[in-house]
Amino acid sequence: MPVERASGGTSLIDVLDRVLDKGIVIDAWVRVSLVGIDLLTVEARVVVASIDTYIKYSEAVGQVPTVSRPALDSRTSEDLLAENASLRAQLAASTAREEAAVTRVTRRTRQTQKKL
Repeated sequence: MPVERASGGTSLIDVLDRVLDKGIVIDAWVRVSLVGIDLLTVEARVVVASIDTYIKYSEAVGQVPTVSRPALDSRTSEDLLAENASLRAQLAASTAREEAAVTRVTRRTRQTQKKL
C-alpha cells in the first residue's frame, strides 16, 4: 500500500531527509570583554548531517581557524619522553615512600597489639 501525503505541506520526514542529505553547520563564536580583558570566550560548532555527507564535506568544515585556542606546544618528542621519564621516577619514589610508611605503621600496630 503506497504512502499518501497531503499536498501543499512538507512533512517532518522530508525535512529530515533534506537536512541529512545536505547537512547543516552552525558555527558560533562569542567573546565577552570588559575594559579590554577577555572574561569569556565560547566557541561552538554543531554539525547535523548523515555520515556520508559529513565525510564528503569534512575538509570544508575544518577550514575555519579558531582564534582563541592556544598554539600547540612546540616541544620535541625527546623533551616529552624525558619529562615522562622524570615524572615516572617521581611517582615511583613517592609510591616507595608511601609503602615504607604503611609498613612502619603496620609493624607498630602489631607490636602494640602483642603488648596488650
